[in-house]
Amino acid sequence: MAATRTIGSALIERLHELGVRHIFGIPGDYVLGLYKLIEHSPIQHIGTTREDAAGYAADAYARINGIGAACVTYCVGGLNMVNAIACAYAERSPVVLLTGSPGLSERIHNPYLHHMVRDFSTQKEVFEKMTVASVVLDDPHTAERDMERAFAALLRYKRPIYLEVPRDLVHVPLPAATRPVCTEEEPGNPAALAEAVTEVQTMLESAKRPVLLVGAELGRFGLEDQLLKLIERLHIPVASTLLGKSVIREDHPLYVGVYGGLIYRDARRVWANDALYREKQLVELSGRD
Repeated sequence: MAATRTIGSALIERLHELGVRHIFGIPGDYVLGLYKLIEHSPIQHIGTTREDAAGYAADAYARINGIGAACVTYCVGGLNMVNAIACAYAERSPVVLLTGSPGLSERIHNPYLHHMVRDFSTQKEVFEKMTVASVVLDDPHTAERDMERAFAALLRYKRPIYLEVPRDLVHVPLPAATRPVCTEEEPGNPAALAEAVTEVQTMLESAKRPVLLVGAELGRFGLEDQLLKLIERLHIPVASTLLGKSVIREDHPLYVGVYGGLIYRDARRVWANDALYREKQLVELSGRD
């Protein structure tokens, strides 16, 4: 007989299906139920000395693995994750922040519980500002749909999401229904795509010495191979931003260096690669030349 699927077990199962093999964090009373499920799942818990360290570890893991996750307790742990999650948002790193909160039943008679800041929704409201989806899984009839919507946003935008489970909802069974499956594919806009392609073609055709400037987004969306095909086909030199430094190998003949903007004495230039410009002349990135 198949085990009953609950809000907590469905969440851990989905994380594993999406590629999470390690989860970082520190246990606390509001997430002990989730931690028990993690302990009996294929996902290995990696303990850290502080919650923010768990956040940064999950961020690094996501950049390599394509998705990362951290599990911490309510407020005293969750609010200690703000810098790490904000960093992941700014640099497009798909991190799942999994946290607990006081049970719905205990909130009725205990309006002031330990670690609560102002009211029960404060933590969620904070993370709404730095995630692409922020949901509380507090209804078994909508929980799976809500988590799938959040995972779809994470996959589409490669940015963090926030998932909160009240501690008395972790083991609540889900209705017996067909589970929705998230996908990163959404209907596109063919007209907008055609317009963008035409605009890029026009820019390339009118440029005398075109140079591509690429950022970390290529790595987040797994487009490194397509970048190589493009520059090798058109024989266009490519520079990277500081964050995008690893999206193309640095010994590639068409790689001309890192463009750092205003941190350089001349913000419009990078040193050219010897293999491309033998005299190490400076390459203009302004588009004029």
